[in-house]
Amino acid sequence: MVATAVRRALIRDKLIHVNAASACGDHDARTSTATEVRMQLVCPAGNLPALQAAVAAGADAVYVGLRDETNARAFPGLNFSDAELHQGIAHAHARGRKVYLALNTYPDSARLKQWHAAVDKAAVLGCDAIIAAELAVLDYASRTHPAMARHLSVQGSATTAPALRYMHERFGISRAVLPRVLSIQQVERLCETSPVPLEVFAFGSLCIMVEGRCQLSSYVTGASPNRHGVCSPAKYVRWDEHDDGRRSVRLNDVLIDKFEPSEPAGYPTVCKGRFDVRGETFHALEEPTSLNTLELLPRLAKAGVAALKIEGRQRGVAYVTAVTRTWRDALDRYRAAPDAWTTQPAWQSALTRHAEGHQTTLGPYHRRWH
Repeated sequence: MVATAVRRALIRDKLIHVNAASACGDHDARTSTATEVRMQLVCPAGNLPALQAAVAAGADAVYVGLRDETNARAFPGLNFSDAELHQGIAHAHARGRKVYLALNTYPDSARLKQWHAAVDKAAVLGCDAIIAAELAVLDYASRTHPAMARHLSVQGSATTAPALRYMHERFGISRAVLPRVLSIQQVERLCETSPVPLEVFAFGSLCIMVEGRCQLSSYVTGASPNRHGVCSPAKYVRWDEHDDGRRSVRLNDVLIDKFEPSEPAGYPTVCKGRFDVRGETFHALEEPTSLNTLELLPRLAKAGVAALKIEGRQRGVAYVTAVTRTWRDALDRYRAAPDAWTTQPAWQSALTRHAEGHQTTLGPYHRRWH
């Protein structure tokens, strides 16, 4: 629970104010004419400096996590203490921005009270919404803090209107984040039938699993993002330096990759490692790459998408600043002159520089079958 000192500070600063309509900011985003939609830009913040950077660069909302397994980016040194979240919310609210708390992992019955306590903390601290997937967490939030907006996490994997309708009627969700498995045509059709505003991922790293339900990480380490909040937990990662300058990385003693002296190395995950397959070494499962939907912005706007989400709470301030600023400029220019809008080379260049592996893709949005 929130410390007494922090609770008193919240009351003193009058930050305990949650209004279901204004907290989400969703319902006024959807209008009778799809082209009039002002899409919200939702950006990641793994710490307080990243939150401040996102706000300064033009984010409409920032999503964050606590320093525990209630969120799917529970890396060491990442996320917010109670005091930091209090400060971050105050910073965002003073500038008219929103803060959403990701409680998007799946607890077992023995740990459920920890997630309940996190929901209470979100309400007390004045978060504008929680982002959750587990039904028990959504149920507790709807019964205990009905005025606090509830967003269905991408981890909830709701891809049909009946699924969204159930989550809306049963748990009162006011927004849903769509999984990154739908084509653009499917997104457009779902926008026509969904009972709640929809949020889609616009940029950031991809996962070959079903939204973080990583069986590979679980198989190698016993821990998965949806249950333990982290893929490839740091305690299982081991880097070895070789005499010739090469580096190799192992995950729980399983060799994941080897890098030449001048070759950049990202955070090691099984899915993006290189493996020897029948004498050939290559990215057997997935190459490091990032989703980039910038060219689809007009279609997403016309479809009635309420919010665009940037992935990357594990990334630093430079990433948050550059990506947020680029998308802010693109969205503002589209809103000012939608008929004349085109992608700018400078935007794509900036995004590619911060993409994983310096590569981008439209992913499932662009598949021919749907």
